[in-house]
Amino acid sequence: MLLLLLGIVLLHVAGLVLLFVSTIVSVWSTGENGPTDLWINCTAAKGGQCVPASAGEWIQSVQALMILSIIFSCLSLFLFFCQLFTLQKGGRFFLTGTFQILASLFVMSAAVIYTVMSPDWVQDGEAFGYAYILAWVAFPLALISGLIYVILRKRE
Repeated sequence: MLLLLLGIVLLHVAGLVLLFVSTIVSVWSTGENGPTDLWINCTAAKGGQCVPASAGEWIQSVQALMILSIIFSCLSLFLFFCQLFTLQKGGRFFLTGTFQILASLFVMSAAVIYTVMSPDWVQDGEAFGYAYILAWVAFPLALISGLIYVILRKRE
């Protein structure tokens, strides 16, 4: 049972690290002109000018959803440890699983919005960067760990 709990926590922490990295790192798309991210767009095509993220409402929604996914995932991990010590035997980790599933839905929504709206934000010929890919990888990790939390029962 201890190995199972350790595996679940490691899965959760791996997803949380991916969420942090994908939100902080500035390589959501990359190309000849330079990388762009969720916070600022500095490309040579714009004359070396940096355009802040406030240039479009959709990028602000992506920022908000990524931050919400981090917050909900952190809360989920905290709730898991609280429920681990306070939940009675046979109880399920519904609250923890719900928060983690919500975090996965937030990161998926952010990635979908970025996918659809990024042609307005980046130049032609640019490709999605590794931070964008990490966000998509964090989605199934968070979803799987959330489903595991919902299924998991506390034992002695």
